[in-house]
Amino acid sequence: MLRQVVSVAALAAFAWSAPTSMPTATATGSQIGGVAPAPAPEQTPAPKIGERDLKDNAKSFIDSLASNVGSEFSSFLDSGILDFPKGFPTGSQVEQSAGVSKTDIDAKPTQVLNLPAYGNWTDRGWNVRIHGNVYKVPDISQKKIDDLANVFLIGTSVEKLSPSEQEQARNVTRSIFIVQQGDKNVTMRFESNVAVSSNASGGASNAGGGGQTVNLPYNTTAEGDFDTFITLSNTTGPGGGHMVPGNETARIQTLNVYAEGTSSGNATAYLVPPEGVTVVSDIDDILRVTKIYEPKEGLLNTFARPFAPWMKMPDIYANWSSSVNNLHFHYLTTTPEQVTRNYMDFIYKTYPLGSFDTRPLNFSDLSATLHIRRFLLDKVFQTFPRRKFVLVADTTNRDVMKAYPQMYKDYPGQVQCILLRNTSSTDPGDKFPYDTSGFKDIPKERYMFFNVPDDLARLDVVNGQCLNGSIAQNVTFRTQGLPFGIGDGGSAAGRAWPSVLPAMLAALVAAMVV
Repeated sequence: MLRQVVSVAALAAFAWSAPTSMPTATATGSQIGGVAPAPAPEQTPAPKIGERDLKDNAKSFIDSLASNVGSEFSSFLDSGILDFPKGFPTGSQVEQSAGVSKTDIDAKPTQVLNLPAYGNWTDRGWNVRIHGNVYKVPDISQKKIDDLANVFLIGTSVEKLSPSEQEQARNVTRSIFIVQQGDKNVTMRFESNVAVSSNASGGASNAGGGGQTVNLPYNTTAEGDFDTFITLSNTTGPGGGHMVPGNETARIQTLNVYAEGTSSGNATAYLVPPEGVTVVSDIDDILRVTKIYEPKEGLLNTFARPFAPWMKMPDIYANWSSSVNNLHFHYLTTTPEQVTRNYMDFIYKTYPLGSFDTRPLNFSDLSATLHIRRFLLDKVFQTFPRRKFVLVADTTNRDVMKAYPQMYKDYPGQVQCILLRNTSSTDPGDKFPYDTSGFKDIPKERYMFFNVPDDLARLDVVNGQCLNGSIAQNVTFRTQGLPFGIGDGGSAAGRAWPSVLPAMLAALVAAMVV
């Protein structure tokens, strides 16, 4: 019961100290077929709410939040991820949970998660960031896998799922209960044999050379992670070609990267020129339907159901990829490494090819988790100090709502656009607020809170057109999306807020204890 109270208290802390649902943007539509859009209806004044009424309504609101949180689920909503209670298990925790011995593990083949890499041009040549994880997969009986999978499901169980959902739930669970391999040397083989098409790869082309084998300079961490930059030699390719120096081309070049000693560690490296535009995109609830803000649905959409794109976002990205020369896509998710393969498989079947970042296991404590997105953003911005960036995500992530506007301020001239889906405007299941205060000092033409993918269709983001004038913004530069007008300083609810907060927290605890 204590864990239940703590879990929901964490949700409350997120709701009132973190992103509030973005300003509820009302889409007025753009002119289509020569017919002007109807004017937006005038805003209805909020009813006057007394403090007593507000406290009563607050309890109802808290009850509705608590009902969405299962007793078996603890979520790190601050980072927009669905996570195992206290983080996914690693190493000896997996052995204990799965009931396997170290001897059994030692006999298993080594596997490698090799994440699609980005490389930058330096005075020494092309410098490529190689990162991923080394692990082994234990033999776990289906019955045990089902028991473990049920921990991730709310209000249902594996036996109640359809056959296809059962298969996915078991596969995802097996990918979580792996044993990471620390202190291992990793060797990568580079080959210039990438099959790319401009429409699918952001304008990338196969490198003319660069084939070589490289031992990484450091062994894996205790959690099996490796993450390092290596400088490539400009070797001659099969047709006598070479990698083009980054200061002589605007095109992105690609190399395939294979982990030696395993068939599981294949990926693509993207050699990105010093100048150009990079789209840094979150995945959950912006590129795929996750519903992180509804834990039961979020877990089913992650563990059991096939990944599904969110509306027409694939069309938006495909249009950007085919119409913008040499556009670099970088997918950044704070999803734990263990479930990354499903994300990568979905992205590369649905969206343009690009480099990839995820949450490494050596950032496994809660404090580090809440800052991992900023850590990864800093790394890519500092690697490409002369490139422009378009940042894409949604309002349900507290770390996004903090990190994205701060990146604009900390890296002057590098953030071209910030595009955020206002999740609460199109999905009534999103009851969690979001904080827009970070945008206060940013020019309004540099960011947009949008409702549906079509809102992005006619933007010229490469040239800095980030705002669709037909989409109402309603940004108050404070916590938004709270119930009953809370957060609106001019309303009775806003003035009563300080005295109402204790009542809301008390209602929250009561909702979980009863």
